[in-house]
Amino acid sequence: MLRTLRLDAVLIQAVIAGALSFSHLHDLAQAAGQDGWKAWAYPISVDLLLVAAWRRMRTHADNRAAWIWFVIALAASLGANIATAGLLDLGDVPAWLRILVAGWPALAFLGGTLLAHAPSTPPDAEPAPVAEPMTAPDAEQAADIVVERDPEPAAPALPPAPAPAPAVPAVAVPPALLDHARKLADTHHATTGNRIDPDTLSARLGVPAPLADAITSQLA
Repeated sequence: MLRTLRLDAVLIQAVIAGALSFSHLHDLAQAAGQDGWKAWAYPISVDLLLVAAWRRMRTHADNRAAWIWFVIALAASLGANIATAGLLDLGDVPAWLRILVAGWPALAFLGGTLLAHAPSTPPDAEPAPVAEPMTAPDAEQAADIVVERDPEPAAPALPPAPAPAPAVPAVAVPPALLDHARKLADTHHATTGNRIDPDTLSARLGVPAPLADAITSQLA
């Protein structure tokens, strides 16, 4: 609960500070002759350059350029806050400040382009070690080294494959006998709840066991 309240307080403080800084930048740009939508675009440009430089510093190892642009954007934001605190007559802005405000879009575009297209290098990445070439004496010593290996264990003998079962000759079953056997099988299943076995079928039909087996396989 305390952690949630702390995060909410920080967020509220950030919103208030951002709104005040945004307003000061807008007022300074408007006083320097940038009226209408242009005065509102200046605070957005400064804040975006600050965010881009900060993200570059957090995600890249070589962040010297990001620090430079971060300081430039921070100076623009702080300068506007101080200038609108009564130290500058917004009704009579000096010419040098008008020049700075008018030239800011080109400067911000240059900074954003350089930050976006700078080569990316992860902060924790280390160059891979380069293997040194082997000299002639080292190569001769390496060639003389004999690596002894344990003999590989012999593969276990596999048991002989079982001989295939002799094929059972097919027994022809007359259709009439098959129909009669099916009726007997249905009656047996309805009476006992079990399927009829070859021995019972052989006894009911009075046929030899091979024929009963063939009929049972066709009834399945």
